[in-house]
Amino acid sequence: MNKEKLFVIGDVHGQITMLEQLLENWNPEEERLLFIGDLADRGENSKAVYERVYQLMVEEEAIVVKGNHDEMFELFLENPQENLPLYYMNGGESTVNSLLGRHSNRQSYEENVQEIKERYPWLLPLLKSLPLYYEWGDYLFVHAGVNLRKKDWRDSSDHDFVWIREGFYDQPNHTDKTIVFGHTVTSTLHGDMSNFDIWESGDGLIGIDGGAVYGGKMHALVLSKEKIEKHYFVENEGTRF
Repeated sequence: MNKEKLFVIGDVHGQITMLEQLLENWNPEEERLLFIGDLADRGENSKAVYERVYQLMVEEEAIVVKGNHDEMFELFLENPQENLPLYYMNGGESTVNSLLGRHSNRQSYEENVQEIKERYPWLLPLLKSLPLYYEWGDYLFVHAGVNLRKKDWRDSSDHDFVWIREGFYDQPNHTDKTIVFGHTVTSTLHGDMSNFDIWESGDGLIGIDGGAVYGGKMHALVLSKEKIEKHYFVENEGTRF
């Protein structure tokens, strides 16, 4: 698929209504979709988000880079006993309930995982297939960031790509890339907990996690290989811009 632009969407976290509103701005003829990770957990309907994104991956070759929540869910499905505490501490129970269509008993985690695997046989393979980053021209798309204390960003650990905060956005960008990332809500980056706008460092870091599930915004950027062409966002109240 050779499209000349990307339509890049920030952290979704199960917010299907906001996602669908944002997708109304997408031009599939010209723009390939890219999700910056964290598709589920905490939001209104993680099941619907997974099903929609799976459809977009199959039918439109949408790209999804792996987020820490996607990784936690993958690990939980592979080894629920070992990974349940971390996943549930980070909002995973809402995803399990959404996929099962009921309030699940936490003690029945083995049966819950087996039922999810049987009902959604494509889900674990999808999670396992997600790349840690995606390069496109001078752009690098990654969920959390890269370790900018290292000489070569490619030497970042797998953990860094999906979890890093300090060591990335607080460092000078010495790569030759414009790095578009999610994970850290932009209000934190702005130092203003009411500011969910996109954050730019001035030296090529662009944060697009607008805290959609925290009363903020879900952002999308339309990028050509030269510049940001357009910027859309949906506020948590459902207002479209």
